[in-house]
Amino acid sequence: MVVPTKKKQSSVFETIKTIIYALVLAGIFRTLFFQPFWIPSGSMKETLLIGDFLFVNKMAYGYSYASCPSIRINSIGIDIGADDFCWFAKGSAGRLFGGQPNRGDVIVFRHPVYGQDYIKRLIGLPGDKIQIVNGRVVLNDKYLEIESAGLFKEKMGPQGAMRNRPLCSSGAIGDRGLCEKARIIETLPDGKSYTTLNIKDGWPGDNTGVFRVPEGHFFFIGDNRDNSIDSRWPQAFDGRRSGVGYIKYEDIIGRADRIMFSSAGRSMLYFWTWRSDRYFKRIN
Repeated sequence: MVVPTKKKQSSVFETIKTIIYALVLAGIFRTLFFQPFWIPSGSMKETLLIGDFLFVNKMAYGYSYASCPSIRINSIGIDIGADDFCWFAKGSAGRLFGGQPNRGDVIVFRHPVYGQDYIKRLIGLPGDKIQIVNGRVVLNDKYLEIESAGLFKEKMGPQGAMRNRPLCSSGAIGDRGLCEKARIIETLPDGKSYTTLNIKDGWPGDNTGVFRVPEGHFFFIGDNRDNSIDSRWPQAFDGRRSGVGYIKYEDIIGRADRIMFSSAGRSMLYFWTWRSDRYFKRIN
């Protein structure tokens, strides 16, 4: 039997130590500064496409329990949420170095029931009165300005790792057929504008009751208005899925500022599906 020399043992120990240090540093970086985020669904089209990769700026609004990392590997049953790591901070109304989100920001937050990370656009601040009437946002009794901007077009087919298929104004079409939706430029009272999509008038969510955003909470909507589960839906609106309702200040993780990389394929390894025109693109 060959007995490892002290030199070999020392080399193995140093390698293990280096890996541990790297993991600790990565954890600190992710907790304090930026969190990676892949776009898994089409709820924020055309602002964000399935397969866009970005870093969430955690410094934008300060830190709460939601700033702590989470580890989810469904294939082996690992599900450790931010509230497991930072349980002691959950329930605190304040944030360390807290900053106030601005209406129109694209924000990542934790689902208040399930703990998954969601990304939507902030529409309502604490105290706001919001209603959706015929697909239009009424903010504090005034319609947001809108302007038609042609059509958003994409190929029909499975998209991303989840293999979701887009919804189209033209109804059911075959793979590689042209899927179209109306593009609309929506403008907030402060002048910030962004693109929203409308699949068809009269869809669920096009008409709602009046929402009054409670103190310490926020109201979010996806830009792909007819294909987004957001604050228009209560936290449990049917037996199969849950909306997000109002989001607490403490559940906000950070702001999405810039797309770093984008892949239209099932995996980032499919280099022929990379979208080079979206690298380092600023998120409006």
